[in-house]
Amino acid sequence: MWLAELPSFIPFFLGALIALLARGHLRSFLMLAIVALSGIHLYLLPGDVNVTLPFLGYELIPYRVDALSVVFGYVFHIAAFISILFSLHVRDTVQHVSGLLYAGSAVGAIFAGDLITLFVFWELLAVTSAFLVWAQRTERAYLAGLRYLIIQVLSGVILLAGVIIHVQKTGSIAFSIIGIDDLAGWLILLAFGIKAAFPFLHTWLTETYPEATPTGTVFLSAFTTKTAIYTLARGFPGTELLIYVGVTMACFPIFYAVIQNDLRKVLSYSLINQLGFMVCGIGIGTTLALDGAVAHAFVHIIYKSLLFMSMGAVLYMTGKIKATDIGGLYKTMPKTAILCIIGAASISAFPLFSGFIAKSMILSAAIKEGHTWIWFALLLASAGVLKHAGIQIPYFAFFAHDSGIRTSEPPKNMLLAMTIAAFLCLAIGIYPKVLYQLLPYASIYNPYDVTHVLAQTQLLFFAMLAFVWLNLQGVYPPEIRAINIDAEWIYRRLMPRLLQNIFTWVWQQDKSFRSAFITRLNVFFDYLAQLHYPIGRAFSIRPTGNMVMWVAVLLAVYMWLLLSFVD
Repeated sequence: MWLAELPSFIPFFLGALIALLARGHLRSFLMLAIVALSGIHLYLLPGDVNVTLPFLGYELIPYRVDALSVVFGYVFHIAAFISILFSLHVRDTVQHVSGLLYAGSAVGAIFAGDLITLFVFWELLAVTSAFLVWAQRTERAYLAGLRYLIIQVLSGVILLAGVIIHVQKTGSIAFSIIGIDDLAGWLILLAFGIKAAFPFLHTWLTETYPEATPTGTVFLSAFTTKTAIYTLARGFPGTELLIYVGVTMACFPIFYAVIQNDLRKVLSYSLINQLGFMVCGIGIGTTLALDGAVAHAFVHIIYKSLLFMSMGAVLYMTGKIKATDIGGLYKTMPKTAILCIIGAASISAFPLFSGFIAKSMILSAAIKEGHTWIWFALLLASAGVLKHAGIQIPYFAFFAHDSGIRTSEPPKNMLLAMTIAAFLCLAIGIYPKVLYQLLPYASIYNPYDVTHVLAQTQLLFFAMLAFVWLNLQGVYPPEIRAINIDAEWIYRRLMPRLLQNIFTWVWQQDKSFRSAFITRLNVFFDYLAQLHYPIGRAFSIRPTGNMVMWVAVLLAVYMWLLLSFVD
């Protein structure tokens, strides 16, 4: 019985300890085995599980397994296994240990039944994931990781503030539906929104993921944002605001993705686009929409990992990832090219691929609830996905111009990890009932309705036709070496300049005030000295040594003011 109550995050933390102590093939085997056994343990659980502990008069629920959390638990175990397998060729203890701790923190967050436990794992997610960026060991990675950590910790601070207000108001720390009826709800939503990469809060993702190691990015793409999607589905289902936030997220990254030169940055913007579909589904809030959001999160973790793995393999084998620097790699990396195309077809929602059976649920829910314009915007966003991720990624990396680079296929562990992900993309797309049976709200849906298949096929056909025509005209996709400015310009350039100007003005005003004050004070003391007052003669002297005396006078004044406030 005690095995059923063993929290699923514990094996990951144990695996991190093993990775720290063991070496070589033994470490590789034990890391994979412990994640696999943890997944089997989760699958064999008899039903809902609630582990409770008393804490300062409250009831902690550090482990809660129910229909919603278990779906994320399954896919997080799959993602962890694939990510670890993909990284085995790298004998880097930092990446292995931080990767397992990071995955374990995500698992702990989704199984947290109370807000205090959620906060603890929320912050562990931030700290452990930062090391996957710093493991690149470059100055750019260090600075990007530092900014990433600051933003992620800020999300935790906001979450803690919201939790404190929520507990004071309700007297409960249980993590259930929260809503946005009060300040606590807004703060908690903001904290979740930062990790979910809401508009203007998203640049930590697009700045950091391309700077991580080829293997670290695979970990990063799976856990942080999907943990946020889980928390939104748990705490804010049916919140109408999320519909408009989600559709914005689905649309605006398309315009950034198509002009990026760094292909991992293209995938980072594409990731935000896909998150938008999930957030929109959560906002619609019907059983079909919520199931669609959960299903989309499930398949997205797998096909996005596949795409990041394929680009990671290119980066590992060539040392390059810019579209202008690579191309023609299908000649020497044909297996990687085929696996990448499977991931591209999945994210583009081609019939018989995993993206098709999940994304269509959200679109159907939008039209059923009368959100015609939302449905239309999501449809356009789907076409945009095909252009920037479905075509642009494999086209630039493996076709386009011939860069002259001749390399070989990546190590076998990388190919095997990509093959497993590609197999799952096809298996779920062909047999969607396997996934639908796991969904928490058991909505009835048939993705292979003739009308939907024809509509999606036509959309994809015309999107591909547009790409071919623009490509023949030499207009698209552009191969430009450029730096594209996003919202991070606000805090990396605008805010520092504004603060610098503000403080420069403040110091100037302070200097002018002090200068005028001292001038008038000396005039006063000179006047006293002329009247033969001793104090006037003492203070009329103006050597620099009087600075100590002035400091003492000012300190006395400050102490007097402070004591007056205390009284």
